[in-house]
Amino acid sequence: MNNILDKILETKKIEIAASKVTLSKSALDDQISQISDERDFVKAIRIKQGIKLSTVIAEIKKASPSKGIIRANFNPKEIAKSYQEGGASCLSVLTDVEYFQGSPHYIQDVKKVCQLPVLRKDFIIDPYQIYESKALGADCILLIVAALDLSQLKEFESIAHSLGMSVLVESHDEKELEQALELSTPLVGINNRNLKTFDVVLQTTIDLVAQVPSSKIPITESGIFNHSDIRLMNEHGIFTFLVGEAFMRDENPGQSLKALLQK
Repeated sequence: MNNILDKILETKKIEIAASKVTLSKSALDDQISQISDERDFVKAIRIKQGIKLSTVIAEIKKASPSKGIIRANFNPKEIAKSYQEGGASCLSVLTDVEYFQGSPHYIQDVKKVCQLPVLRKDFIIDPYQIYESKALGADCILLIVAALDLSQLKEFESIAHSLGMSVLVESHDEKELEQALELSTPLVGINNRNLKTFDVVLQTTIDLVAQVPSSKIPITESGIFNHSDIRLMNEHGIFTFLVGEAFMRDENPGQSLKALLQK
């Protein structure tokens, strides 16, 4: 493989094929018809965005390909409750099993114990995963421009919206951002982590955010560790953050979140 992303996507194809055998699309449709706890992901972010208050999508993540185990004492339910108490606006839940030691069922677990909208953080490359996400109770899905072409991005967004889910579209450079802005979703993520090398550079967001129109909500992802990082982004008009590792390394993630937001 040329890079980590390629390896992950190849694994994902195998996992999806297995999931389709285990749980049919019609079975997913039956589960979707029973979903009643729907939460507005975009609205939860706009509440603070409109008055220029920093908004955090707090991530629940046990491990990563680049860092290995990030949090050994890993209890998604307790982490979710801690995040809610700490002032998170939304949750991001890693569901990739092979590379991040996540689980799709973590979405169901955390929604039972908190009231925050939940993003399914995974590598979506097949429509099946979108229906699966809804059946699991996800309120939002992640679409990664580096993993999809523009026609797929538009198709997948349309499916998600038809199911009542929000979409966070993620870019890593200027070319990807141009494609991301072709979608209708207001949630435009700029990931400071290079998915080919996993190196992190905060300047990535600063360089690209000027291209994001005022009708969209820029969300900086990766590399936010302290309040000076928050302040730097605020100075460039960025008020929404997806943060995971900084919290996962703290014994009390919610307290870490609260400290990050304190001025």
